[in-house]
Amino acid sequence: MAGSSFGELFRVTTFGESHGPAIGCIVDGCPPGMRLDASDIQQELDRRRPGQSRHTTQRQEEDQVEILSGVFGGQTTGTPIGMLIRNTDQRSQDYSRIQDLFRPGHADYTYLQKYGLRDYRGGGRSSARETAARVAAGAVARKYLQERAGIHILAWLAQMGPIRAEAFEPAEIGRNPFFCPDDEAAGKMAGYLDELRRLGDSVGARIDARVQGMPPGLGEPVFDRLEADVAKALMGINAVKAVAVGDGFAVVGQRGSEHGDAMTPKGFASNHAGGVLGGISSGQDLKVSLAVKPTSSIRIPRPSIDVRGRAVEVVTTGRHDPCVGIRAVPIVEAMLALVLMDHYLRQRAQNADVIPPLSPIPGEC
Repeated sequence: MAGSSFGELFRVTTFGESHGPAIGCIVDGCPPGMRLDASDIQQELDRRRPGQSRHTTQRQEEDQVEILSGVFGGQTTGTPIGMLIRNTDQRSQDYSRIQDLFRPGHADYTYLQKYGLRDYRGGGRSSARETAARVAAGAVARKYLQERAGIHILAWLAQMGPIRAEAFEPAEIGRNPFFCPDDEAAGKMAGYLDELRRLGDSVGARIDARVQGMPPGLGEPVFDRLEADVAKALMGINAVKAVAVGDGFAVVGQRGSEHGDAMTPKGFASNHAGGVLGGISSGQDLKVSLAVKPTSSIRIPRPSIDVRGRAVEVVTTGRHDPCVGIRAVPIVEAMLALVLMDHYLRQRAQNADVIPPLSPIPGEC
């Protein structure tokens, strides 16, 4: 299977399936000498872990990471970092009734058409279970970016279905099960999901993210534009259907006199561009948003076909997230960390001797 690796100088390869014995990753390109142990990885995995509230799948995975290589004496060695996360709470029998059916909106159909066979147990490789390995790899990148570059990544649930976060209190993000910065909105989300679970339905979400401490110069001006690699990384997360940088689709209604972020000796006057100009970071905060579709596995009967092309009715039982956008928040942070780490190392490799003629100028977030 192609497409299981991501990045150039900081390269991550994941492996494993939802109902296999384990999932894991190989991280190649991490510089030597960074302090690292399992607890650095575990704290990020715990944020993504299922079964922590009634609002997510009740699959009870401990998601305990094992570092197999690349770390000695509590420090990275510069060699590939191998990490393993064992699956301990598979219930493959939940999928036996739909092993020959296609769930509408799911990858069942496309996988079978591409490979001629598929692992129907939880979606196999197409399951969001695989993203735990990405979060583990992202934790390594995130630690390096914070300690060596002062780059800090924060994502949050900005909207679930019709409910928007109207307030923004960063401290609230870690206080509720929705990663929502608005406590009042989080309360409404809880009631909304209770009703969705009763109906057997699901709903989509919007996630916003902001990266502070961005240095200018990350990204390339042609094919490897920073926003292009960010978009690829975030679109590569299960269920993501749209990614916007800066003002996103709002630019359609803007004039050049409004959108262009004016510069003064004191800094940028605005940040409509989202911190990227010409594919290269400006030093302002990187701002992105993404849309996550409703979960495909729901209990409401829907028309579909089976593997022989016959008309059937599909009902999906088992343990599923009514809104995958909730647990996607730490995954978004991890994927942003992987992109930024890769570009940070690429910038260091090519342009470490460049002395910028201007000091970085501050600006609006």
